[in-house]
Amino acid sequence: MPGTTLILGGARSGKSRFAESLLADKPGDARLYLATAEARDAEMAERIARHRADRGSAWITIEEPLEIAPIIQRECGLGRYVLVECLTLWLSNLMEAGRDVAAETGRLCAALPQPGSAGGAVLVSNEVGLGIMPMNALARAFGDEAGRLNQRIAAAADKAYFIAAGLPLKLKGE
Repeated sequence: MPGTTLILGGARSGKSRFAESLLADKPGDARLYLATAEARDAEMAERIARHRADRGSAWITIEEPLEIAPIIQRECGLGRYVLVECLTLWLSNLMEAGRDVAAETGRLCAALPQPGSAGGAVLVSNEVGLGIMPMNALARAFGDEAGRLNQRIAAAADKAYFIAAGLPLKLKGE
C-alpha cells in the first residue's frame, strides 16, 4: 500500500474505520495516527477520547494541528504508515491561524509518499460540498477551500475512495 490514499466522505460515513482497516495488517510500531483535532470544548474532548479508545494502543499517535507535512515526510521516509485524521480539521486550523492555505496544501502535496516509498499515507477528509450553500461567508469560504484541498490531494494521491453508509466506492487507483 505504499504511496498515498485519500478517503473522502461525510460526517459519520465510516471514513475513519475504513482508513484504519487499510493499515490493520501493518505492525503497531509501523502505524502512526496523526491527529489534527484540538480539544477546545468538552464535546470535542469526548470525541477525541472516543477515537483514541476505538483505535486502542496499537497505534503510535502524534497530535499536531498545523505542521503535518514534515511529520508525514519524516515518518513515511522511516517506513511508517501515517493515517492523517483529518484534513478538514487541519484546514480549519490553518484558516483560524491565518495561514496561506494554498501554500500549506502545496507543502503537504510535496511531502506525500509516492509508490515505491518505504512508507505510505492515508489521508481522511470530509466531503463538505454535497449540501446546500451556507448563508454565512466564513462557512462558504471554508467549503470552497475544502473543495480545493480535496481536489489537490486527490490529484496527488495514488488511490482515492468515497465512503457512504460505511461502504467504500473506489474513485481512483487499482
